[in-house]
Amino acid sequence: MTTPGVADTVTGGQRAGERRLHPVTPLRRAWAPVAVLIGWALHDPDQAQRQLTRLTTTTLLTALAVLVPAAALYGFLSWWFTHFAVTESELRIRTGLFFRRTAHIRLERVQAIDVTQPLLARVAGVAKLKLDVIGAAKKDELAFLGADEARALRAELLARAAGFAPETAHEVGEAPAREILRTPPRDLAVSLLLTGATWASLAAALVVPPLLWLATGNVWTVLATALPLLGTAGASSVGRFVAEYDWTVGESPDGLRIDRGLLDRVHETVPPGRVQTVRIVEPLLWRRLGWVRVELDVAGSSNPVLVPVAPREVAVAVVARVLPGVAVPARAELSRPPRRAGRNVPLWWRGQGIAVSDAVFATRHGLLRGSLALVPHAKVQSVRVTQGPWRRLWRLADVHMDTGAGKTLTARLRDADEAAELLRTQAERSRTGRRDARPDRWMSA
Repeated sequence: MTTPGVADTVTGGQRAGERRLHPVTPLRRAWAPVAVLIGWALHDPDQAQRQLTRLTTTTLLTALAVLVPAAALYGFLSWWFTHFAVTESELRIRTGLFFRRTAHIRLERVQAIDVTQPLLARVAGVAKLKLDVIGAAKKDELAFLGADEARALRAELLARAAGFAPETAHEVGEAPAREILRTPPRDLAVSLLLTGATWASLAAALVVPPLLWLATGNVWTVLATALPLLGTAGASSVGRFVAEYDWTVGESPDGLRIDRGLLDRVHETVPPGRVQTVRIVEPLLWRRLGWVRVELDVAGSSNPVLVPVAPREVAVAVVARVLPGVAVPARAELSRPPRRAGRNVPLWWRGQGIAVSDAVFATRHGLLRGSLALVPHAKVQSVRVTQGPWRRLWRLADVHMDTGAGKTLTARLRDADEAAELLRTQAERSRTGRRDARPDRWMSA
């Protein structure tokens, strides 16, 4: 298949207009054969141990003398046969040493383009370019490019996706960003200490293994349980601190820029018009400090966080950049379920509430960990009402709204007549919202 805009002249396996990845890439790909051996050893450790005991020093050195050059040759050849090119309408990536694969990525279907730098990549001055594409099960990536080249290529792809002419796309460059929020490391650390999940996972890691040892006396059972629990505890505390360190949000014409990470730096963008739902989360222990966390659902994005921790007024100002013209309702402005809902769900019904404006549908749930979700009417794909036998008895119903990110927003314990009216009116709001919505274009004014 020939793509318009790229010549088919071939020189040394590389067509005109195509480029190769950074020269350090073979070092990364050379680990593939070694990874296969490690995988085999982990899959059958007993057999691997028996084979290692049979090896003499001479045999081991000979094996290393063969394996290291073979791995280096594999890394070089896989790099040599990987090319990419940018055309007027797509990014084309050709890969494969033995089995050739050509990916044609239509720029209008790109939902996000992120630049990431793992720790070793930062040392080497290179970066990965990751692309979220509509309909793709996993991200396509170019790894590795020079750090400056990755940012320049990202800017060019965004410019072409926004409709800039090919001859000017190179000149547009990366849109400037204005910083609007930076999370201090101290606030991030305190917020993690005040999160219940951190202490719950740590308590489980400290309590469960000793109990298992007393019950079974088997060290392998204890280790098989303790290691995952310790990993969970670390991921919910240290792991989050490392990932969310120096969290910075900036505003630019192509969306909100997020830079984060202590070891691995990630440079990503929240695309305009792609946000399906925004959630303002308020854990119980954060309320005295007035802190909240802002999460969001973006079609095709794996990052659910917009603001890890910030004062509520600051977080609301950031939400206003994501959903222009939307006023975040206070808790007193929410419509609560009827009092008879307490007979269906005691106590917890008080944490429910909804509000409807011209732009969004808002719903709140949770007493200990309150969460206020905002979904623009234009992002609601379908609306439905559910009512089980017990709720029919009390004339209560739930209203569910499905969004384009595959998530569902639920208004719980509403009066049955109110739920029927919400079903009718929300379907109409969604229809008119999609008609009047701005186009999902990068760098659009």
